[in-house]
Amino acid sequence: MIKNQVELRKLHDEKQTGLLNAVFEAQEGERKRLAEDLHDSVGQVLSAIKLNLHRLEKSCTTETTQPLMADTRKLADECISEIRNIIQNVLPPVLTDYGLLEALEGLCVKIEQNTGVKVNLKKKLNGVRFKPEIDLAFYRIAQELFGNAIKHSGATVIHLTLTTQDGWLVMEFKDNGKGFDMANVKHGYGLKNLESRVKLINGEINIYTKPQSGAITIIRVALPNEGN
Repeated sequence: MIKNQVELRKLHDEKQTGLLNAVFEAQEGERKRLAEDLHDSVGQVLSAIKLNLHRLEKSCTTETTQPLMADTRKLADECISEIRNIIQNVLPPVLTDYGLLEALEGLCVKIEQNTGVKVNLKKKLNGVRFKPEIDLAFYRIAQELFGNAIKHSGATVIHLTLTTQDGWLVMEFKDNGKGFDMANVKHGYGLKNLESRVKLINGEINIYTKPQSGAITIIRVALPNEGN
């Protein structure tokens, strides 16, 4: 009976893992489709509008139309910039082209520019590259942690550390926010999402926090051959 229960439990866990993996694959597929649609359709249309506005601006000589055309072209520039930011957030090309570290560096810069929160990134990786699924999981986890800290903790300083230690890839996320009581916190979608992503890469997650003392989240995943 015990053996049967163990086997049933294993089958259940494998089924749950398969379902989680299917969900995340579907999400990433939708993100890719959305990014491509924004780039190929909306982005190109906006670029054409910007070009036409530039031509019209040259032919407009009246004092009333010139400022209006200039303002409209500025709005088009801002819209194009916003579309690019959305594409970067949905599917950052730097992640697939250059790897996790480069993508996290860009994410930290963007967080500082857009929120005013001070972000300190420390890394000790010696230029290693990881499997695509690890790169993607750690990047999405970092996005989730940044979002939680900015929306809920009131943090003004965030420390993000990425290292390899004794065959493990370790990411530590620390903020100086208001923290929370782990015993009473509602196990919301954010925490479940983090745990699910960590589970899919056979990693470990530990959260240390208490009210008015900030929070530290540590993610670890074993590496087969120190980054290979």
